[in-house]
Amino acid sequence: MERCQPASSTETVMPRLTRCRKGVQNDLWARFVSLPNQDRIWTLTVTNKNLLKAPKPVAQTPLVMVHGFGGGVGLWIRNLDPLCHSRPLFVFDLLGFGRSSRPHFPMDPALAEEQSVSSIEHWRHALAIDRMILLGHSLGGYLATSYAIQYPERVSHLILVDPWGFQHMPLDATSGSAKSGFPRYIEAIMWFFGLFNPLAVIRAAGPLGPKLVNRLRPDFNRKFEDLFDDDTMTQYLYHCNAQTPSGEVGFKAMSESIGWAKRPMLDRVHLLPPSLPVTLVYGGRSWMDSATGARVAEQRPNSYTRTVVIEGAAHQVNADQPEEFNKVVQSICDSVD
Repeated sequence: MERCQPASSTETVMPRLTRCRKGVQNDLWARFVSLPNQDRIWTLTVTNKNLLKAPKPVAQTPLVMVHGFGGGVGLWIRNLDPLCHSRPLFVFDLLGFGRSSRPHFPMDPALAEEQSVSSIEHWRHALAIDRMILLGHSLGGYLATSYAIQYPERVSHLILVDPWGFQHMPLDATSGSAKSGFPRYIEAIMWFFGLFNPLAVIRAAGPLGPKLVNRLRPDFNRKFEDLFDDDTMTQYLYHCNAQTPSGEVGFKAMSESIGWAKRPMLDRVHLLPPSLPVTLVYGGRSWMDSATGARVAEQRPNSYTRTVVIEGAAHQVNADQPEEFNKVVQSICDSVD
């Protein structure tokens, strides 16, 4: 199989992915979508190139997928072709991440969250998407839930993949103060890095940054090793996060620590309309607690709320077990139309 050469920036990785033999085979349109305030959202639309030849009308409700903290559109490479089978598929870089604009985020957690959610709504309006199946991974799941609470008429089904920020940080039984649940040495490390933006160490490493990402996340190369026999994906991660921090600042404003949100979504998930179906998808080996799905169901007693655990997958469920992930998501999409 022909192998691709390493990517040098986020501007080159997606064209290279489309040229890989196992890359995107369907029609892909990549462009910036401008918002009213002149911010721009980097967006990919993938459409089944055989849809025009279909003998009968195809489903029209698009699937929109929102990446997690520190990620970007490139991490969906294993899911783009399979999930555009019956509908248009949209993926975009969240405001402040990837190739999207990097504006100032306020340090107030509610305002930082609202800035991200508003950008998603302006993006939707610019693309004239009436209703969508909205899927969010990790931080993207947190923001997708917030979006669905504010704009429920725009969401046909909410899919939350290993969502971040739902549970409350546990309290110490003796002191009554918050505790992370991690070993003390991990808590000390998290406290130290909490003084800075979460990914500041990557930028501080300068030219050694790409090697540092390789050391910290060698699993990303393994997840895509049948596509690349080099460090393309960790290079992509590096270039997504070596730029001026913006969404990273917004995330810090929203987070109690890396693992917990200042405004846990379990306090608000009951605000989702009862008629809106919600599916939570967890990796069986993820550090996220799949029991959160049951907690969400408790908050929505008269609503469709389902939890699916994909065995063998860690936090990056869509890349760890892509075939099973795509099968689960496709089944949900088929249930919509």
